[in-house]
Amino acid sequence: MARSGSEFLPLLPRRNARLDSFLKRNTERALYERIRTYEPCVVVSDVINKVYMYAVLSDERVYLTEYPPRALTTAVSFGRVRDIQLVKDLPDFLSTKDRERCQHIRFTYVPEKPPQKERDWLQRKKKEELLPVAPPSRRASHCPIKTQDLKGYPADSRWKKEELHPLLKTTRSASCPDPETLGLLRIPHPPSQAPSSYSPSSSSSASDESLKTAESSQVTRRIGSILTRLLRRDRVNIDEEREAELHLYAVSQTSTLYLHLQSSWNSFIIKSTLLLDPLYRRRCTASSDSISGERTAHLFAQLSSELLQDGITEENMYLLLQELRTAAHRNITLRKLFWRSSKVFIFLVQTLEECLHSCQSLTGVYTTDQLLLSTLTVQTLAIMFRETEVESARSSLLFAKKGALISRLLLALICDPDGEKRSRGSASDSELQALLSEYLDAACSLLFELLLLGFETSRCFPGDNFVSVSWIFRVLQPHPHLLSFIRHQGQQLVQVLSDQDGSTLSPVESVLLFQRCRLLLACLQYNNHLDQHLKLHFREEFRYFVTPSSVEERLQPHYPICRPTVRLVQCILTLIQSR
Repeated sequence: MARSGSEFLPLLPRRNARLDSFLKRNTERALYERIRTYEPCVVVSDVINKVYMYAVLSDERVYLTEYPPRALTTAVSFGRVRDIQLVKDLPDFLSTKDRERCQHIRFTYVPEKPPQKERDWLQRKKKEELLPVAPPSRRASHCPIKTQDLKGYPADSRWKKEELHPLLKTTRSASCPDPETLGLLRIPHPPSQAPSSYSPSSSSSASDESLKTAESSQVTRRIGSILTRLLRRDRVNIDEEREAELHLYAVSQTSTLYLHLQSSWNSFIIKSTLLLDPLYRRRCTASSDSISGERTAHLFAQLSSELLQDGITEENMYLLLQELRTAAHRNITLRKLFWRSSKVFIFLVQTLEECLHSCQSLTGVYTTDQLLLSTLTVQTLAIMFRETEVESARSSLLFAKKGALISRLLLALICDPDGEKRSRGSASDSELQALLSEYLDAACSLLFELLLLGFETSRCFPGDNFVSVSWIFRVLQPHPHLLSFIRHQGQQLVQVLSDQDGSTLSPVESVLLFQRCRLLLACLQYNNHLDQHLKLHFREEFRYFVTPSSVEERLQPHYPICRPTVRLVQCILTLIQSR
């Protein structure tokens, strides 16, 4: 029997009045509002040995505090996490009963770097050897560098608010042993005094000495530059190799800590990768407290009223949705309010049904306006799902009436990738194809968010098929364009990874690649029909083009999303090559 929305409360964090009061008193409002969940667990790390503590999860970090709480300490930052795994074992330090119901969560991460010393030894040696030494009182010190204020809000937005960014300080390089300890030749010092008398021979000698000094300086700079690069590379390699582990033992079979950790980590690597794109950062970054909660609620109510008014034109709807999407990128409070107002969500689902689904069934031909509005609607919905898993209003709305709204959204989301071919002869064929491709990318991102919801439900209710990943695919199964939609996603993956132009993907493109890989992996894992379809059409293409090495060539190694994408591709290859 299917569950109602209220019965899915185990997906939501359980509250503890004492800990909640402690966090509210001892953290800044911006941090407190972004705490997703907390749970008591046994902690094991390099410095903590089997201590019962609270694990507190925010969007960016895992904190630990005593039981009862006294101080909040950062345990690990998601920016340094390599992997989060659920380990199947029976910890011997727990009682027999607790051992069987324990959830063992293991973090693999790179520890924070130790503080760097004031100057690089090469820079110090060059100053000592090539420049006159000033008296101590006149030596310059490092000074903070002020950055220009960024004004990311559009001038015509009701959400406009300028903000000041923190000052950035210059980085200071680490010191290093004397060059002789590295087996290097010491460069001779230039002469400290000029010749006392002048003669042609002494002039020639001085000229030779000057030339030697110049050459010596150039050699010093050249060797210094090379060594600095080598030492930096070695420091990076050392950091890459040195890993640590944090173990959390949640003594409860109904614990949701692992689910929230995976969700938070996914959100973090997506967001931190996107923020590497200057345009995205300029448009979408703002502090969560730049607008008060009361002001946000007022502006959202005003925008919702305008959006839901009778007789709204398609143009006005598009402009209002643009404003809603941009504001939601910047403001987590607005995303929470969105789910507490079910009318806006229902309106967007209905808009997508009427705008895209109806044209498929009636004419089979897309128009520019329909594709633009559909894409914006889907992008807005995808943003609203991000970082709102712990909203009880969201669970109640999505799980109500046996998931009726999710079913409507899923069926309206899938479209025919070949729809633009039916309007041949139009002067805007290329434009329509580009717009349809943009819509299909947006649909992939939203379907990714819905699958995350399915993963959470599957883990909390393993014996219940409602709103699981398998349930999502069963809802989609009758859709006439499901196979062509999934085939398009596979074709895009092959096309991106087989491109030999040597260019790397942008942060936005990298995130889409990650989401597309997760979607295709879910198809292979949870639906036999789609599994066979992908193996039939892509076994050879994936074998030669969709490989970990091709991902590493297309993604920048410093992108947070690079490693997780490589792991997804490895899983895809394993499954698609299986018989």
